[in-house]
Amino acid sequence: MKRNTVIFACLGVLTLLFFCLDVCSGSIWLSPFADDLSLMEQQILHAIRLPKALTAVMAGVALSVSGLMMQTLFRNPLAGPYTLGVSSGASLGVAFLTMLGGLLSTFNFQLSTLSLPVAAVLGASLVLLLVLAVSKRVTNNVSLLIVGLMFGSIAGALVSLLQNFANPDALKLFIVWTLGSLSSVGWSDMQAMVPVLLIGFVLVLCVLKPLNGLLLGEDYARGLGINVQRTRLLIVLATGLLAGGVTAFCGPIAFIGVAVPHMARGIFHSSNHRITLPATALIGACLLLLCDVLCSLFTYPLPISTVSALFGAPIIIWIILKK
Repeated sequence: MKRNTVIFACLGVLTLLFFCLDVCSGSIWLSPFADDLSLMEQQILHAIRLPKALTAVMAGVALSVSGLMMQTLFRNPLAGPYTLGVSSGASLGVAFLTMLGGLLSTFNFQLSTLSLPVAAVLGASLVLLLVLAVSKRVTNNVSLLIVGLMFGSIAGALVSLLQNFANPDALKLFIVWTLGSLSSVGWSDMQAMVPVLLIGFVLVLCVLKPLNGLLLGEDYARGLGINVQRTRLLIVLATGLLAGGVTAFCGPIAFIGVAVPHMARGIFHSSNHRITLPATALIGACLLLLCDVLCSLFTYPLPISTVSALFGAPIIIWIILKK
């Protein structure tokens, strides 16, 4: 217990440190505690740096926690927040918006009232509703996993089809979105993003106790009196809200949701969700903040998904080689 307390304290300090670094770092170094900041520098800190750092924290926590739930539900170490096709659905929504917008622009139609986050939410919601409908009829988690992957494959195929007929400008806009970005989220976007993530986190707390029962399989969980069908429905809904909410506003962010739960279990030597859940949340926030700091070190900031893949992919390779 004392060891865990020390580790949690260290993770909290690291998260705070990386948060401050993320706020300060960029094309120019800005300290929020300096007294001689110009009006423009103050606006950069308040309008760009601070919301970007807060978005990194929320996205890191949401993706990591949803990845932990997916790995527990399917008892698969390589499951992640996008396993059920939520990311593919969001990509399909954005693809429809960008490609349709490019098509209608030739007829002088404007889609300025629509935005990429709205399109991504609609696409992710469509896939999530389909998965929820299937989860009520499918009793086996493996079958649900396969169905989710198939929905993702169908959405991916439709995206490829739309790309084939897209004009270069629309295609470029879509590709830029798929690279992921934390800086695109402003204070106004957070007014929509935060409530979605909060609902997802509340659902996670509702299934915290049943998650431990699912570690030993569905039959064991039923023996403990856990309503497996209801728990699975809540897990899928929470994952859809968390992963879909982040993807809608930030684009797909790779490997965080798959790698971080393994890091938490390895550091704390425990599978108890009362420990691994907060640990996963802290490590996820810390890691994504670090990735964003590294992105900002370059003259032209790298896509966040590129740097997160450089961290996450070696961990996944290590998992495969070990297990």
